[in-house]
Amino acid sequence: MKNYSKQHFLRWVAIVISFLIISLILWNTYRFFQKFKEEERIKMENFSQAQMELGKMINLKGDISDFPLKIIQSNTSTPMIIEDSDGNFQSKNIKKVTKNDQAYLKHLTVKFSEENTPIKVIYEGKVLSTMYYGNSDLLNKLKYYPLALLLIFLLFSAVVYFFYKSSRTASQNKLWTGMAKETAHQIGTPLSSLIGWTELLKTESVNPSYISEIEKDIHRLETITERFSKIGSVPLLKTTNIVSATKESFDYLEARSSKLITFKMNAPEEHLLAALNPELFSWAIENLVKNGIDAMRGEGHIEITIGASDAFVLIDVRDTGKGLSKKLFNKIFETGYTSKKRGWGLGLSLTKRIIEEYHKGKIKVLDSEIGEGTTIRMRLNRL
Repeated sequence: MKNYSKQHFLRWVAIVISFLIISLILWNTYRFFQKFKEEERIKMENFSQAQMELGKMINLKGDISDFPLKIIQSNTSTPMIIEDSDGNFQSKNIKKVTKNDQAYLKHLTVKFSEENTPIKVIYEGKVLSTMYYGNSDLLNKLKYYPLALLLIFLLFSAVVYFFYKSSRTASQNKLWTGMAKETAHQIGTPLSSLIGWTELLKTESVNPSYISEIEKDIHRLETITERFSKIGSVPLLKTTNIVSATKESFDYLEARSSKLITFKMNAPEEHLLAALNPELFSWAIENLVKNGIDAMRGEGHIEITIGASDAFVLIDVRDTGKGLSKKLFNKIFETGYTSKKRGWGLGLSLTKRIIEEYHKGKIKVLDSEIGEGTTIRMRLNRL
Protein backbone atom coordinates (compact mmCIF):
# COMPACT_ATOMS: atom_id res chain seq x y z
CA MET A 1 0.00 0.00 0.00
CA LYS A 2 2.87 2.36 0.85
CA ASN A 3 4.58 1.62 -2.47
CA TYR A 4 1.35 2.37 -4.34
CA SER A 5 0.94 5.67 -2.46
CA LYS A 6 4.54 6.62 -3.23
CA GLN A 7 4.10 5.84 -6.94
CA HIS A 8 0.85 7.80 -7.00
CA PHE A 9 2.57 10.78 -5.34
CA LEU A 10 5.55 10.66 -7.73
CA ARG A 11 3.18 10.47 -10.71
CA TRP A 12 1.41 13.65 -9.59
CA VAL A 13 4.74 15.38 -8.94
CA ALA A 14 5.83 14.57 -12.50
CA ILE A 15 2.53 15.89 -13.87
CA VAL A 16 2.81 19.15 -11.90
CA ILE A 17 6.45 19.68 -12.94
CA SER A 18 5.58 19.06 -16.60
CA PHE A 19 2.68 21.51 -16.35
CA LEU A 20 4.95 24.17 -14.81
CA ILE A 21 7.62 23.70 -17.50
CA ILE A 22 5.06 24.00 -20.31
CA SER A 23 3.49 27.05 -18.65
CA LEU A 24 6.90 28.70 -18.31
CA ILE A 25 7.75 28.05 -21.98
CA LEU A 26 4.38 29.39 -23.13
CA TRP A 27 4.73 32.50 -20.97
CA ASN A 28 8.27 33.24 -22.24
CA THR A 29 7.09 32.72 -25.82
CA TYR A 30 4.22 35.13 -25.25
CA ARG A 31 6.63 37.74 -23.78
CA PHE A 32 9.01 37.33 -26.71
CA PHE A 33 6.10 37.71 -29.14
CA GLN A 34 5.03 40.97 -27.48
CA LYS A 35 8.63 42.26 -27.45
CA PHE A 36 9.07 41.49 -31.13
CA LYS A 37 5.75 43.17 -31.92
CA GLU A 38 6.84 46.31 -30.07
CA GLU A 39 10.07 46.42 -32.06
CA GLU A 40 8.15 46.17 -35.33
CA ARG A 41 5.97 49.04 -34.17
CA ILE A 42 9.05 51.18 -33.51
CA LYS A 43 10.43 50.30 -36.94
CA MET A 44 7.18 51.36 -38.66
CA GLU A 45 7.07 54.59 -36.67
CA ASN A 46 10.60 55.33 -37.90
CA PHE A 47 9.38 54.84 -41.48
CA SER A 48 6.52 57.24 -40.89
CA GLN A 49 8.96 59.79 -39.42
CA ALA A 50 11.13 59.47 -42.52
CA GLN A 51 8.09 60.18 -44.67
CA MET A 52 7.37 63.31 -42.76
CA GLU A 53 10.96 64.55 -43.12
CA LEU A 54 10.81 63.98 -46.86
CA GLY A 55 7.48 65.75 -47.01
CA LYS A 56 9.15 68.91 -45.84
CA MET A 57 11.42 68.87 -48.87
CA ILE A 58 8.73 68.76 -51.58
CA ASN A 59 5.73 70.69 -52.66
CA LEU A 60 2.78 69.29 -50.75
CA LYS A 61 0.54 69.97 -53.76
CA GLY A 62 2.60 67.61 -55.89
CA ASP A 63 2.18 63.91 -56.46
CA ILE A 64 3.84 62.05 -53.60
CA SER A 65 2.40 58.64 -54.26
CA ASP A 66 5.81 57.28 -55.39
CA PHE A 67 7.76 58.57 -52.43
CA PRO A 68 6.53 56.20 -49.69
CA LEU A 69 7.83 53.17 -51.57
CA LYS A 70 11.28 54.80 -52.00
CA ILE A 71 11.40 55.69 -48.32
CA ILE A 72 10.61 52.20 -47.11
CA GLN A 73 12.96 50.30 -49.44
CA SER A 74 14.80 48.94 -46.43
CA ASN A 75 11.66 47.12 -45.24
CA THR A 76 11.74 43.64 -46.81
CA SER A 77 9.62 41.62 -44.39
CA THR A 78 6.71 43.58 -42.91
CA PRO A 79 3.64 43.80 -45.20
CA MET A 80 2.40 47.37 -45.42
CA ILE A 81 -0.01 49.63 -47.31
CA ILE A 82 0.33 53.40 -47.72
CA GLU A 83 -2.82 55.41 -48.26
CA ASP A 84 -2.10 58.93 -49.54
CA SER A 85 -4.21 62.03 -49.00
CA ASP A 86 -6.15 61.32 -52.21
CA GLY A 87 -7.20 57.86 -51.05
CA ASN A 88 -4.84 55.93 -53.33
CA PHE A 89 -3.09 52.80 -52.04
CA GLN A 90 0.42 51.51 -52.55
CA SER A 91 1.77 48.29 -51.06
CA LYS A 92 5.01 46.67 -50.01
CA ASN A 93 5.83 43.01 -49.22
CA ILE A 94 2.33 41.81 -50.12
CA LYS A 95 2.25 38.79 -52.41
CA LYS A 96 -0.15 38.33 -55.33
CA VAL A 97 -1.21 41.97 -55.51
CA THR A 98 -1.31 43.89 -58.80
CA LYS A 99 -0.46 47.56 -58.89
CA ASN A 100 -4.00 48.74 -59.54
CA ASP A 101 -5.79 46.29 -57.23
CA GLN A 102 -7.11 49.14 -55.09
CA ALA A 103 -10.21 47.27 -53.87
CA TYR A 104 -8.16 44.41 -52.50
CA LEU A 105 -5.67 46.75 -50.84
CA LYS A 106 -8.52 48.66 -49.23
CA HIS A 107 -9.87 45.36 -47.92
CA LEU A 108 -6.45 44.50 -46.48
CA THR A 109 -6.30 47.81 -44.62
CA VAL A 110 -9.24 46.62 -42.52
CA LYS A 111 -7.41 43.41 -41.64
CA PHE A 112 -4.15 45.24 -40.90
CA SER A 113 -6.02 47.73 -38.69
CA GLU A 114 -7.21 44.81 -36.55
CA GLU A 115 -3.65 43.51 -36.19
CA ASN A 116 -1.90 46.85 -35.59
CA THR A 117 -3.00 50.44 -35.05
CA PRO A 118 -2.47 52.48 -38.28
CA ILE A 119 0.17 55.21 -38.21
CA LYS A 120 -0.75 58.64 -39.61
CA VAL A 121 1.97 60.84 -41.15
CA ILE A 122 1.08 64.42 -40.18
CA TYR A 123 2.90 67.55 -41.27
CA GLU A 124 1.76 71.04 -40.26
CA GLY A 125 -1.58 69.68 -39.11
CA LYS A 126 -2.28 67.92 -42.40
CA VAL A 127 -2.43 64.14 -42.85
CA LEU A 128 -0.01 63.34 -45.65
CA SER A 129 -0.64 59.59 -45.60
CA THR A 130 -1.74 56.68 -43.44
CA MET A 131 0.40 53.60 -42.98
CA TYR A 132 -1.26 50.23 -42.42
CA TYR A 133 0.97 47.30 -41.61
CA GLY A 134 0.43 43.64 -40.74
CA ASN A 135 2.46 41.07 -38.92
CA SER A 136 5.55 39.75 -40.67
CA ASP A 137 5.90 36.06 -41.57
CA LEU A 138 8.26 35.57 -38.66
CA LEU A 139 5.79 37.15 -36.25
CA ASN A 140 2.93 35.03 -37.60
CA LYS A 141 4.98 31.87 -37.18
CA LEU A 142 5.95 32.92 -33.69
CA LYS A 143 2.29 33.55 -32.87
CA TYR A 144 1.41 29.91 -33.59
CA TYR A 145 4.49 28.50 -31.91
CA PRO A 146 2.80 28.12 -28.47
CA LEU A 147 -0.07 26.18 -30.10
CA ALA A 148 2.40 23.90 -31.87
CA LEU A 149 4.27 23.41 -28.61
CA LEU A 150 1.05 22.62 -26.78
CA LEU A 151 0.06 20.14 -29.50
CA ILE A 152 3.44 18.42 -29.22
CA PHE A 153 3.00 18.23 -25.46
CA LEU A 154 -0.47 16.70 -25.84
CA LEU A 155 0.78 14.16 -28.38
CA PHE A 156 3.69 13.27 -26.12
CA SER A 157 1.31 12.88 -23.17
CA ALA A 158 -0.96 10.66 -25.29
CA VAL A 159 1.97 8.45 -26.29
CA VAL A 160 3.09 8.14 -22.65
CA TYR A 161 -0.48 7.38 -21.55
CA PHE A 162 -1.04 4.67 -24.16
CA PHE A 163 2.38 3.19 -23.46
CA TYR A 164 1.58 3.09 -19.75
CA LYS A 165 -1.87 1.66 -20.43
CA SER A 166 -0.59 -1.02 -22.82
CA SER A 167 2.18 -1.99 -20.38
CA ARG A 168 -0.36 -2.27 -17.59
CA THR A 169 -2.71 -4.31 -19.80
CA ALA A 170 0.14 -6.60 -20.82
CA SER A 171 1.04 -7.13 -17.16
CA GLN A 172 -2.58 -7.91 -16.31
CA ASN A 173 -2.85 -10.33 -19.23
CA LYS A 174 0.32 -12.05 -18.11
CA LEU A 175 -1.07 -12.34 -14.59
CA TRP A 176 -4.41 -13.76 -15.77
CA THR A 177 -2.64 -16.20 -18.09
CA GLY A 178 -0.46 -17.44 -15.25
CA MET A 179 -3.46 -17.81 -12.94
CA ALA A 180 -5.44 -19.68 -15.60
CA LYS A 181 -2.63 -22.15 -16.29
CA GLU A 182 -2.03 -22.64 -12.58
CA THR A 183 -5.76 -23.31 -12.08
CA ALA A 184 -5.68 -25.91 -14.85
CA HIS A 185 -2.66 -27.54 -13.20
CA GLN A 186 -4.32 -27.57 -9.76
CA ILE A 187 -7.54 -29.08 -11.12
CA GLY A 188 -5.58 -31.81 -12.90
CA THR A 189 -4.43 -33.57 -9.72
CA PRO A 190 -7.83 -34.20 -8.04
CA LEU A 191 -9.33 -34.88 -11.46
CA SER A 192 -6.94 -37.78 -12.03
CA SER A 193 -7.90 -39.11 -8.62
CA LEU A 194 -11.61 -38.88 -9.43
CA ILE A 195 -11.10 -40.83 -12.64
CA GLY A 196 -9.38 -43.57 -10.62
CA TRP A 197 -12.17 -43.68 -8.03
CA THR A 198 -14.76 -43.89 -10.80
CA GLU A 199 -13.06 -46.94 -12.26
CA LEU A 200 -13.02 -48.47 -8.77
CA LEU A 201 -16.76 -47.78 -8.29
CA LYS A 202 -17.51 -49.68 -11.50
CA THR A 203 -16.27 -52.83 -9.79
CA GLU A 204 -18.65 -52.30 -6.87
CA SER A 205 -22.39 -52.74 -6.71
CA VAL A 206 -23.17 -49.13 -7.55
CA ASN A 207 -26.08 -47.93 -9.67
CA PRO A 208 -24.62 -47.48 -13.20
CA SER A 209 -26.68 -44.30 -13.68
CA TYR A 210 -24.83 -42.71 -10.78
CA ILE A 211 -21.47 -43.57 -12.32
CA SER A 212 -22.68 -42.22 -15.68
CA GLU A 213 -23.52 -38.85 -14.13
CA ILE A 214 -20.18 -38.74 -12.32
CA GLU A 215 -18.40 -39.45 -15.59
CA LYS A 216 -20.27 -36.58 -17.25
CA ASP A 217 -19.09 -34.20 -14.56
CA ILE A 218 -15.55 -35.55 -14.82
CA HIS A 219 -15.67 -34.93 -18.56
CA ARG A 220 -16.91 -31.45 -17.77
CA LEU A 221 -13.96 -30.82 -15.46
CA GLU A 222 -11.61 -32.08 -18.16
CA THR A 223 -13.14 -29.61 -20.60
CA ILE A 224 -12.73 -26.76 -18.11
CA THR A 225 -9.11 -27.74 -17.50
CA GLU A 226 -8.50 -27.81 -21.24
CA ARG A 227 -10.02 -24.33 -21.61
CA PHE A 228 -7.90 -22.77 -18.89
CA SER A 229 -4.74 -24.38 -20.23
CA LYS A 230 -5.30 -22.73 -23.64
CA ILE A 231 -5.44 -19.16 -22.29
CA GLY A 232 -2.40 -17.21 -23.37
CA SER A 233 -1.40 -19.65 -26.10
CA VAL A 234 -2.41 -20.00 -29.74
CA PRO A 235 -5.25 -22.55 -29.85
CA LEU A 236 -5.38 -25.31 -32.44
CA LEU A 237 -8.27 -24.81 -34.87
CA LYS A 238 -9.82 -27.70 -36.73
CA THR A 239 -12.70 -28.12 -39.14
CA THR A 240 -15.84 -28.51 -37.02
CA ASN A 241 -19.57 -28.68 -37.59
CA ILE A 242 -20.83 -25.55 -35.81
CA VAL A 243 -24.36 -26.94 -35.50
CA SER A 244 -23.33 -30.02 -33.53
CA ALA A 245 -20.76 -28.12 -31.45
CA THR A 246 -23.35 -25.51 -30.47
CA LYS A 247 -26.02 -28.11 -29.73
CA GLU A 248 -23.69 -30.07 -27.44
CA SER A 249 -23.04 -27.03 -25.23
CA PHE A 250 -26.66 -25.91 -25.43
CA ASP A 251 -28.01 -29.31 -24.35
CA TYR A 252 -25.53 -29.49 -21.45
CA LEU A 253 -26.71 -26.14 -20.09
CA GLU A 254 -30.39 -26.99 -20.61
CA ALA A 255 -30.03 -30.19 -18.56
CA ARG A 256 -28.43 -28.30 -15.67
CA SER A 257 -30.53 -25.13 -15.64
CA SER A 258 -33.72 -24.24 -13.82
CA LYS A 259 -36.97 -25.66 -15.19
CA LEU A 260 -38.30 -22.09 -15.14
CA ILE A 261 -36.11 -21.41 -18.19
CA THR A 262 -37.17 -22.73 -21.58
CA PHE A 263 -34.55 -23.52 -24.21
CA LYS A 264 -34.99 -23.55 -27.98
CA MET A 265 -32.53 -24.05 -30.80
CA ASN A 266 -33.15 -23.29 -34.45
CA ALA A 267 -30.55 -24.77 -36.80
CA PRO A 268 -30.42 -26.12 -40.36
CA GLU A 269 -30.08 -29.84 -41.05
CA GLU A 270 -26.93 -29.36 -43.11
CA HIS A 271 -23.43 -29.26 -41.67
CA LEU A 272 -22.02 -25.76 -41.36
CA LEU A 273 -18.25 -26.06 -41.18
CA ALA A 274 -15.79 -23.59 -39.70
CA ALA A 275 -12.27 -23.60 -38.27
CA LEU A 276 -12.90 -23.89 -34.52
CA ASN A 277 -11.30 -24.81 -31.29
CA PRO A 278 -14.22 -26.83 -29.85
CA GLU A 279 -13.32 -26.25 -26.20
CA LEU A 280 -13.05 -22.46 -26.54
CA PHE A 281 -16.09 -22.19 -28.82
CA SER A 282 -18.24 -24.11 -26.34
CA TRP A 283 -16.94 -21.76 -23.62
CA ALA A 284 -18.16 -18.78 -25.66
CA ILE A 285 -21.61 -20.35 -26.14
CA GLU A 286 -21.88 -21.12 -22.43
CA ASN A 287 -20.85 -17.60 -21.45
CA LEU A 288 -23.54 -16.08 -23.67
CA VAL A 289 -26.25 -18.46 -22.43
CA LYS A 290 -25.29 -17.96 -18.79
CA ASN A 291 -25.21 -14.20 -19.30
CA GLY A 292 -28.75 -14.42 -20.70
CA ILE A 293 -29.89 -16.53 -17.73
CA ASP A 294 -28.46 -13.95 -15.34
CA ALA A 295 -30.25 -11.16 -17.24
CA MET A 296 -33.56 -13.05 -16.87
CA ARG A 297 -32.93 -13.65 -13.16
CA GLY A 298 -33.51 -17.36 -13.51
CA GLU A 299 -36.81 -17.30 -15.39
CA GLY A 300 -37.46 -16.76 -19.09
CA HIS A 301 -36.62 -18.04 -22.56
CA ILE A 302 -33.26 -18.69 -24.23
CA GLU A 303 -33.14 -19.23 -27.96
CA ILE A 304 -30.21 -19.90 -30.30
CA THR A 305 -30.63 -19.47 -34.04
CA ILE A 306 -27.97 -20.60 -36.50
CA GLY A 307 -27.96 -19.32 -40.06
CA ALA A 308 -25.43 -19.01 -42.86
CA SER A 309 -24.45 -17.10 -45.96
CA ASP A 310 -21.90 -18.06 -48.59
CA ALA A 311 -19.03 -16.68 -46.49
CA PHE A 312 -20.22 -16.65 -42.86
CA VAL A 313 -22.02 -18.63 -40.19
CA LEU A 314 -24.26 -16.53 -37.92
CA ILE A 315 -25.15 -17.62 -34.38
CA ASP A 316 -27.76 -15.50 -32.56
CA VAL A 317 -28.27 -15.97 -28.83
CA ARG A 318 -31.46 -14.30 -27.59
CA ASP A 319 -32.79 -13.96 -24.06
CA THR A 320 -35.92 -12.39 -22.60
CA GLY A 321 -34.06 -10.50 -19.90
CA LYS A 322 -34.05 -6.88 -18.83
CA GLY A 323 -32.39 -5.62 -22.04
CA LEU A 324 -29.74 -2.97 -22.65
CA SER A 325 -29.62 0.67 -23.60
CA LYS A 326 -27.74 1.45 -26.83
CA LYS A 327 -24.89 3.15 -24.99
CA LEU A 328 -24.04 -0.22 -23.41
CA PHE A 329 -23.90 -2.20 -26.68
CA ASN A 330 -20.09 -1.98 -26.83
CA LYS A 331 -19.39 -1.42 -23.13
CA ILE A 332 -20.65 -4.87 -22.04
CA PHE A 333 -17.69 -6.47 -23.83
CA GLU A 334 -15.14 -4.42 -21.88
CA THR A 335 -13.09 -6.20 -19.23
CA GLY A 336 -14.43 -5.49 -15.75
CA TYR A 337 -17.89 -4.31 -16.80
CA THR A 338 -20.72 -6.07 -14.97
CA SER A 339 -24.27 -5.21 -13.95
CA LYS A 340 -24.25 -7.81 -11.18
CA LYS A 341 -23.41 -7.12 -7.56
CA ARG A 342 -21.16 -10.14 -7.62
CA GLY A 343 -18.95 -10.78 -10.58
CA TRP A 344 -15.69 -9.72 -12.16
CA GLY A 345 -17.02 -8.76 -15.58
CA LEU A 346 -14.85 -11.28 -17.47
CA GLY A 347 -17.43 -13.48 -19.22
CA LEU A 348 -18.36 -11.34 -22.23
CA SER A 349 -14.87 -9.84 -22.62
CA LEU A 350 -13.45 -13.37 -22.69
CA THR A 351 -16.11 -14.40 -25.22
CA LYS A 352 -15.16 -11.45 -27.44
CA ARG A 353 -11.53 -12.47 -27.27
CA ILE A 354 -12.33 -16.09 -28.13
CA ILE A 355 -14.45 -15.14 -31.14
CA GLU A 356 -12.46 -12.19 -32.53
CA GLU A 357 -8.84 -12.93 -31.61
CA TYR A 358 -8.74 -16.72 -31.70
CA HIS A 359 -11.35 -17.41 -34.40
CA LYS A 360 -11.06 -14.15 -36.42
CA GLY A 361 -14.82 -13.63 -36.22
CA LYS A 362 -17.07 -10.85 -34.96
CA ILE A 363 -19.42 -10.49 -32.00
CA LYS A 364 -21.86 -7.69 -31.28
CA VAL A 365 -25.21 -6.83 -29.72
CA LEU A 366 -27.59 -7.26 -32.64
CA ASP A 367 -30.56 -5.64 -30.91
CA SER A 368 -31.92 -5.05 -27.44
CA GLU A 369 -34.97 -3.47 -25.85
CA ILE A 370 -35.41 -2.54 -22.21
CA GLY A 371 -37.71 -5.07 -20.59
CA GLU A 372 -37.89 -7.22 -23.74
CA GLY A 373 -34.52 -8.91 -24.05
CA THR A 374 -31.24 -8.94 -25.94
CA THR A 375 -29.85 -10.69 -29.01
CA ILE A 376 -26.10 -11.16 -29.36
CA ARG A 377 -24.73 -12.24 -32.73
CA MET A 378 -21.52 -14.15 -33.42
CA ARG A 379 -20.21 -14.27 -36.97
CA LEU A 380 -17.63 -16.88 -37.98
CA ASN A 381 -15.92 -17.54 -41.29
CA ARG A 382 -17.48 -20.46 -43.10
CA LEU A 383 -15.38 -23.13 -44.75
